[in-house]
Amino acid sequence: MLTDHGSTITDLPTAPTPELLAFQKALAGRYSIERELGRGGMGIVSLAREVALDRPVALKLLPPDVAAQPGVKERFLTEARIAARLSHPNIVQIYSVDEVDGFVFFAMAFVDGGTLGDRLRARGPLSNSEAPRLLREVAWALGHAHMQGVTHRDVKPDNILLDQDSGRAMVTDFGIAVVGEEAHAESQKQVVGTAEFMSPEQAKGSSVDARSDLYSLACVGFYALSGKVPFTADSAAGILVKHVDEFAPTVLSVAPQTPPAIGTALDRCLRKDPDKRFQSGDDLADALGADRGAEKELAVPLRVFIKQTREWESYMAWCGFGLSFAIPTAIAASVEFGAPMAAFYGSIAALVALPIAKLAASARRLLRSGFTQADGTVALLRDIDRKEEEFRFQVGTRTTTIDKVFRWTKILGLSGSAVSLGLGWLTGVDVFFTLFGLSNSVGFFGLLLQELRARGRGDVMGERYLKFWKGKAGTRLFKLAGLGMKRVAPAIAAGSYRATEIVIGLEADRLFEELPKETRESLEGLPETVASLEEDAQALRKQVSELDAILAEIGDDDPSHPSAEERSKVRASVATTRDDAQEKLQAAVAALESIRLGLLYMQAGTGTVESLTMELKAAKELAGDMENLLEGHREVERILDERRKTGVFELVTTAHGER
Repeated sequence: MLTDHGSTITDLPTAPTPELLAFQKALAGRYSIERELGRGGMGIVSLAREVALDRPVALKLLPPDVAAQPGVKERFLTEARIAARLSHPNIVQIYSVDEVDGFVFFAMAFVDGGTLGDRLRARGPLSNSEAPRLLREVAWALGHAHMQGVTHRDVKPDNILLDQDSGRAMVTDFGIAVVGEEAHAESQKQVVGTAEFMSPEQAKGSSVDARSDLYSLACVGFYALSGKVPFTADSAAGILVKHVDEFAPTVLSVAPQTPPAIGTALDRCLRKDPDKRFQSGDDLADALGADRGAEKELAVPLRVFIKQTREWESYMAWCGFGLSFAIPTAIAASVEFGAPMAAFYGSIAALVALPIAKLAASARRLLRSGFTQADGTVALLRDIDRKEEEFRFQVGTRTTTIDKVFRWTKILGLSGSAVSLGLGWLTGVDVFFTLFGLSNSVGFFGLLLQELRARGRGDVMGERYLKFWKGKAGTRLFKLAGLGMKRVAPAIAAGSYRATEIVIGLEADRLFEELPKETRESLEGLPETVASLEEDAQALRKQVSELDAILAEIGDDDPSHPSAEERSKVRASVATTRDDAQEKLQAAVAALESIRLGLLYMQAGTGTVESLTMELKAAKELAGDMENLLEGHREVERILDERRKTGVFELVTTAHGER
């Protein structure tokens, strides 16, 4: 796919080439070459051992016949000198630059783990947790280079190495980088780079700067999340023309599972006008979201919750199998003995209730371990992301032509059966009932094949379980599971998270229970007020998160976008509601903190019941304001839904139009 000017890895030779043997002879005593790693337009990369320091290094050699070409040797050395100036955790470090017996080379840190390009070609798109982290690290690296006056000009997946041990992304190959004012010199105004990841200004041979690299990084992000590049054509020249003349599709239109904030950030960098992109790598990194750090192993209770959730389908199947015997037996017994038999009907009720009881038991066990419904859903989402990565590696693209055929077989078969049945009832003609039977069989056969195929190519059941636990049914089941259970101290374990309001509320409950009985009686209603504030704060926190996602979906105000005026109005309304929610969230947490401090003062003997009662009264007054705010949120959602339905204002543009 890639049209490479830089250093695309090619098939490796099975034995050392004569030039590599001659190179090793010249380096004897300093470096010991182990094997060739790859070749590109500007050099041969080999794995070697540095004798003096006894460490692995990567040697990049400019072949003598290439070095003899005018200007090539100087350009190769420029790459090494540029890269050697840069010191950053996400940039491959250059150790030394040298020339020995006509061999021009440099030694750099060896990064064991392959390139991002290798990873994407072998295993498909990155997960929603992995992609933003890697893109942020590359953005930080480019930001550092830009601060030093260096523009890379060939940002692509094959120039991003992935460290096997840490998973860290590291930028390499500054072979066509431009420094400072050289970026604006006429001698540099030539089309160099990789067509699929090249900015419009670079494709035209115009001056480039940091914003050109950010466009290229957005192309990398587009590819990493969707498995596709923004533009394809029969030739490199055709791709360059599209970069200049056509608008890229939105990230969400090709990778709908992408978090809206990530898609919007990448879309902004794919704009044709550099002034409308982010202006620095650090700005882009900030827009890609908070750094989640390395993925940690989930705590045992969370792993058990996931396991039991995934076993539920089998449990349902066995209960259904039992019902297939229990129901006919109960009917037969009723007919035989002339009256219902309680034992049989009791067994039917038990078989219906057991699956629900099993889920409730899983939820209760999780709550007893100090985890919440949110912990369970986050853990399940992480497990789904991991399984999706495995599926993409095993089977590639999730939906293929065969899947579409099965889907249409289901749709046409079931639709045909419905029409045939209706015509049969209306006309009484037997042929329609025959067609109903055939169409129904075809439809259900297509449904079965589609389901089996979907389960073999993606974590379908995991996604259904996640939707259940995050929905109203899951929330009610957790509430049912928590009935009669005392509050448990939050778990502190890998993969767990506690919102500030929950931590403060639990501490307030503990302090309240430690007060003398008569004091607790005089503060009647405090636990309920704390619980209400916690619930309000969590609802507001969720609201802020949802409104942030909506703002990301809308995108920033761009006068060139269709319906820009409508977009600006809706964005302003959403932003106002979001800011109000953020303000009320802070007020709710502050009220909780005041109650906790009041309890601490009372425990220390310096507080009074009267002062704490006033804090409780103020906290209760927040409830009305919060309900009004939630109503405002619902109004914003109504406006957005109306815009989507009428088409007057589309939040996500899927056609080729500037955002």
